[in-house]
Amino acid sequence: MAHEVAIIDVGSANITAIIGARGINGTISVKGMGECEYAGYEDGEWYRPDELINAVERALSLAQTEARTKINHLYIGVPGHFTVSQCKEVSMSLGKKRKVYDEDVEELVDLGDTFKDDPNYELINCQPIFYTLDDERKLIQPVGLTSNRLSGFLSYILAEKKFTEKFDHIMDELEIESYDYVSSILAESLFLFDDYTRDGFVVCLDVGYIVSDLFVVRGDGILRQFNIPFGGGHITKALRDDLNIRFALAEKLKRKVILNLEFSDNDTYDVSYKDKVTSFSAQQVNDIVASKLSKLSRTITNCLASCDLPASTSFYLTGGGLSYMSGARDFLSKKLNKHVEIAKPELPQYNKPHLSSAFGLMDMVLGNEEPAKKKGWFARLFGR
Repeated sequence: MAHEVAIIDVGSANITAIIGARGINGTISVKGMGECEYAGYEDGEWYRPDELINAVERALSLAQTEARTKINHLYIGVPGHFTVSQCKEVSMSLGKKRKVYDEDVEELVDLGDTFKDDPNYELINCQPIFYTLDDERKLIQPVGLTSNRLSGFLSYILAEKKFTEKFDHIMDELEIESYDYVSSILAESLFLFDDYTRDGFVVCLDVGYIVSDLFVVRGDGILRQFNIPFGGGHITKALRDDLNIRFALAEKLKRKVILNLEFSDNDTYDVSYKDKVTSFSAQQVNDIVASKLSKLSRTITNCLASCDLPASTSFYLTGGGLSYMSGARDFLSKKLNKHVEIAKPELPQYNKPHLSSAFGLMDMVLGNEEPAKKKGWFARLFGR
C-alpha cells in the first residue's frame, strides 16, 4: 500500500485538507479532500478567530471521510503572511580537503540558526539559495564533492508564534498529537517551478481572496518575500462600493469581467441575480477593476525595486484571486513590463491555480517523508 500523508492548507478564504499518496510516474494520488470556507485573515490577524477551529475540523473531517482513514500525522502549511524569510551567508572549515557529508551540511545549517531564542518567531524550514566550496562554484548539492571549506547562502523561514500557538491549541482541541509546520510559499515554489527555472530567478505572485504573497525564488530557497494586502475580494468590494450594489451581485459581476477587450459606451455586462438581470456599463466596470490592478502593479514594482533582479527573471501569477479573470495576466504583464505566465499544478483534475499551495505542500511532504529515515535532510527541511 502506498504511504499516505495529510496536509492542511490555510488560505485567506478557505481551509483545504488533502490526504494522498505518491501515484504512478511520480504524480499525486488524492485519497480524500475537504474544503471549508471561513472568514480568513488580513494583516496577520484572524477574522472571527473563534470560528477557525470549526473550519479546520470540517475540512479534515471531509478529507478523512472520503479517504476512509484517520489522520495519524498532519503537516500544516503556514501562509506567507505569517512567515518571514531571512537569507544568511554561512561558512565553516572542514579541517582538511575531503568529501562533504550530509552531517557537514546539517552543521552548516545549525551554525546559521540564531533564532532559537526569538520570542516572536520559530524556525520551520531552511533551504539553500546555493552552496559554495573552496573553488567558489555555486551549487545546490555539495554532498560527495571534495573541499576544505563549505559555505552557503541559506534561506531560513520563520513562522510567527502567534500562528503556531493558535494551531497548537487547535490540534490539542482536535486531539491530533503528531504534526509539523511547513512554509506554504516554499512548498509552492519547489512544486511549481523546475530546477532549471529556479536556478535563475523566479518572481511569483500568489493572489488569494483577501491577501497576496509575492516571493522571489532562487535555487531551492526563498530569496525575498512580501505580504500584500490585496486579493480578489478587494476587487469585489470596489465594485460594490463604486456601483452601490450588494456584495454577492458584485462578486458575480467580477466573474464576468474581460479586461483584454475594447468596449463601446453601449456595451454591458449582464448579470443574473435573484431572478433579475442587471446591466452594467462594461467600460465603467473595467475601469474600476483596472484601477485596482494598477495599484497592485505599483505595489509589486515598489517591492521588487530593492531586489536587483536580472532581466531574465521569470514572472508568474497563481492563486485563485486573480488567475481566473480574463485578461488579468495580460494587464499585469503590460503594467510590469514583464511577460507574466500563469502557474498551476500539472495534475489531471487538479490543474487549477487556487490549488497551487495545497498541492505544493502535498508534493513537498511526499517527496521528503521517506528520506526522513536518513539523518539530517528531513530535519533540515522542516527546521528540526
